[in-house]
Amino acid sequence: MRGNRSRDTRPELALRRAVHSLGLRYRVAVRPLPEIRRTADLVFARAKVAVFLDGCFWHGCPTHHTVAKRNAAFWAEKVARNKVRDEDTNRRLQEAGWVAVRVWEHEDPHAAAERVRGAVEARRAP
Repeated sequence: MRGNRSRDTRPELALRRAVHSLGLRYRVAVRPLPEIRRTADLVFARAKVAVFLDGCFWHGCPTHHTVAKRNAAFWAEKVARNKVRDEDTNRRLQEAGWVAVRVWEHEDPHAAAERVRGAVEARRAP
């Protein structure tokens, strides 16, 4: 478990580079809502957009999720709890006036960056 990084992973760095190359500036690994112990990977505070880069194994990607061979029941429950927490996070952010953008780790970083830009620009438009 020590080798599983919570930030600065290869897919996250690729997404950050792609978003930055589009001219967008953001904060990294910040709680969008300080009262909730959930950290977004990229945060656009003025636009109220929080970006989460979800790992295929950890968040149960419908395309790439693999079933653990050891301790399968534990991992299945863990992934199920992660999915419920992700939905709860999205709901809480929406209630607070934020937009949550979810990106899978296997997605093309440039296509995901365009989605992020679209969400940020939509929130900035008068």
